[in-house]
Amino acid sequence: MTQAESTKHSILVVDDELLIRDLLYDFFQDRAWDVTVTGSAENALQQIEARDFDVLLTDLKMPEMDGSTLIDKVRAHRPNMPVIVITGYPSIESAVRSLRQRVDDYLTKPFNVTKLFKTVEETVLRAQDSGSSE
Repeated sequence: MTQAESTKHSILVVDDELLIRDLLYDFFQDRAWDVTVTGSAENALQQIEARDFDVLLTDLKMPEMDGSTLIDKVRAHRPNMPVIVITGYPSIESAVRSLRQRVDDYLTKPFNVTKLFKTVEETVLRAQDSGSSE
């Protein structure tokens, strides 16, 4: 394994909008991240059961299972996994719920993809730093 491969970060993107998934897949892939995308929370849970990710980036409003329920389920199995919310339907209620779920950041659509990337990168580095100090 090369140095670059050993430091490659992994992200799971969960959004029911194909355009968002494609955009984020390409953007993170171009920056040498290991990117997995899915359009459903149910599939995201299967992905999380199968392997570890450095960060979860999830939409809130999705059919069948919403992002908040997904976060609850993730927290039950992987309590320290960094989670960032992106939503096109921001509200005080969803922001407060996200805070209670210990979400690392709460961003609204449309978002600036470069700023989103910086937020994701900082979140992963913070998580790694706190994990190494335990």
